[in-house]
Amino acid sequence: MKNSQPGILESIPQHGKYLFYDLIPEGNAAGCLQSLSDIVDGVKIVAGLGQSLTLKLGAEIPGLRCFPARSTAGIDIPSTPAALMCWLRGDEPGDLLHRSRHVNAMLGDGFVLSDCIDTFRYGAGQDLTGYEDGTENPTGQEAIDAGFLSGAGPGLDGSSFVAAQQWLHDFDAFAALTTSEADNSIGRRLSDNVELEDAPESAHVKRTAQESFDPEAFMLRRSMPWSIPEVEGGLFFVAFGKSFNAFEAQLTRMIGDEDGISDALFQFTGPVSGSYFWCPPMKDGRLDFRALEL
Repeated sequence: MKNSQPGILESIPQHGKYLFYDLIPEGNAAGCLQSLSDIVDGVKIVAGLGQSLTLKLGAEIPGLRCFPARSTAGIDIPSTPAALMCWLRGDEPGDLLHRSRHVNAMLGDGFVLSDCIDTFRYGAGQDLTGYEDGTENPTGQEAIDAGFLSGAGPGLDGSSFVAAQQWLHDFDAFAALTTSEADNSIGRRLSDNVELEDAPESAHVKRTAQESFDPEAFMLRRSMPWSIPEVEGGLFFVAFGKSFNAFEAQLTRMIGDEDGISDALFQFTGPVSGSYFWCPPMKDGRLDFRALEL
């Protein structure tokens, strides 16, 4: 889609850095956003606005809401909203560091950095468990149809909603699984990524089969591993969509709200954060803030 932030459609980079910001009370949020638009190209930097920011600006983006906290059967899905997210994409961690300093300088009068997560490409696009991530991602026109708004009008068409969750893996729990147990938890064989026809109903691929929902729950995933060396790590889950509906439908099934069967992933991993953002479209090489009337 020509007016979307193009980095959303591109494959995941070698390295990424996610910067999350909270609002400074009485800060100049509008002015900072205008300054940020000077450096956000939608490729090296993808920007997303949280509901608290749009409301502060006196605007309401249809479909934008706060990430819903969920809790059921020992599974906790936290909500950790932020006002602004910047996804920095590149090949060199040093370059991302310098770019993040530039972004921080642009935002200093209206925002304070609340979290920073460094991500990286592992192998050919695997999760840190070794299993391939995003196998069923839509491509081509199907990716555009799933990932971006259309027919909503100027300032909205080409925009995208994004759900972001940091998942923390229990590597000891995963290592304790047999090869068969691990394959059944994912629903694919680690050895060749082939889907198991006889996988249990708790297998992740069965819990999240996009075409099995009504309506179908397709979304564009751009997740990447994260780690703190020799301490912990996991998957930074990122899913772009024309709305949050597909993500919420999949999450509802994963935690077992539909049939009491929870996703087998929760044996060895779980989210420690959760936030929603709206990624504005582009116009003349800059972020298009017409929907915010800036």
